[in-house]
Amino acid sequence: MKILVVGSGGREHALLWALNKSARRQLKLYCAPGNAGIADIAECVEIDATDITSLVQFAEEQQVDLTVVGSEAPLAAGIVDEFERRKLTIAGASRDAARLESSKAFAKDFMARHNIPTARYRIADSISDAQRILESGEFGGEDSSVVIKADGLAAGKGVIVARSRSEASSGINDLMKGSLVGTEAARRIVIDETLTGREASLLLFADGRNYALMPPARDHKRIGENDTGPNTGGMGAITDASVLDEETLTRVVREVVEPTLEGARSEGFPFRGILFVGLMLTVEGPRVLEYNVRFGDPEAQAILVRLQTDLVDVFEAVARGRLGETSIQWSNESSACVVLTSRGYPARPETGARIEGLDLAAQHEGVRIFHAGTSRSDTGDWRTAGGRVLGVTATAGTLELALDRCYDAVSDIHWDGMYYRRDIGKFTESRSQESESRIQNE
Repeated sequence: MKILVVGSGGREHALLWALNKSARRQLKLYCAPGNAGIADIAECVEIDATDITSLVQFAEEQQVDLTVVGSEAPLAAGIVDEFERRKLTIAGASRDAARLESSKAFAKDFMARHNIPTARYRIADSISDAQRILESGEFGGEDSSVVIKADGLAAGKGVIVARSRSEASSGINDLMKGSLVGTEAARRIVIDETLTGREASLLLFADGRNYALMPPARDHKRIGENDTGPNTGGMGAITDASVLDEETLTRVVREVVEPTLEGARSEGFPFRGILFVGLMLTVEGPRVLEYNVRFGDPEAQAILVRLQTDLVDVFEAVARGRLGETSIQWSNESSACVVLTSRGYPARPETGARIEGLDLAAQHEGVRIFHAGTSRSDTGDWRTAGGRVLGVTATAGTLELALDRCYDAVSDIHWDGMYYRRDIGKFTESRSQESESRIQNE
């Protein structure tokens, strides 16, 4: 069976690793464009993830049986629609469904239409409109915190958490004048109230009619320990029973998951693929921070190491509307992923440093290492090739042990400028955090 995964990061490495575990079939795995670590288990194809014409051509020429889309940009560009038009089997959200991620304004209005709990918001189409909203006092006075978001996909740079009205005004100008993101992404902005609580991520498979939940996860966005410093694409993630208790999970399913899927059906885009719901658990109850229409990164790493069902079967069921006939099993263990980054991340990461200790780290019990930004030198050495470089992931009977395994493995890895947070899975257990909002996971 030939399978193509579209994307190039740690998420795609985790997807391919999980697919490669298929017990029932012999697989030929491709990844476009992939990375050096992925090349150990799949044939990397030099096609950009958003080059839909070339991807379709490759899938037809190679007679690919199933395509799985890892990243959001090709979904927003309509890769699923084009593959299906060509009668090619693909698992992912349609262009219309991808608007839940590709347009924050669309997502917020969608939530309002279907009574899905979220932060209070307003949408602005110009700088003057946004400034008028701020000055109205609707989001508080001069010293009130407010969240400013670019409407479109912005590669993780489209969210500003302003601590005051003047800071918000500066952020609006920076966004809408193109200083921080592309002007297309910030033609419109969303102004959100700032929520307080603990964050959680709930992901699920959906086939347009049925859905299956994954283990709840918690991402760690900020670069610094104790949740300080600028937002990143993700510095680590955990899955554990403590992330969402049963009562809260039941409420999220009733108030968020099912209304979202029913709303998508009623609006003509039955949701198929991976739905990611970013949540803030406030004292008033769960509130949706964002939707993504694919696996998060590094949530994918922490979640997929617990999957016991053949992932090939799951994605085929998603693509063919048979999820209701598929029983998806997860281990009862906890898991953790610690992301190792280059010096200068997230602003200006350095690359090209020699990585040492990977083979030794991989020998630790329960540990898997997923590559996000690596390359191979002419002599075969591993080198850093991005901001987020590796995701060291482990499972164990308790979260504490899973974290111990991660950090023990991390201690064997080294390169000049390597950085990681030492409090993954720990700081949120002691106190609630004020939302600094979420950003896209890339």
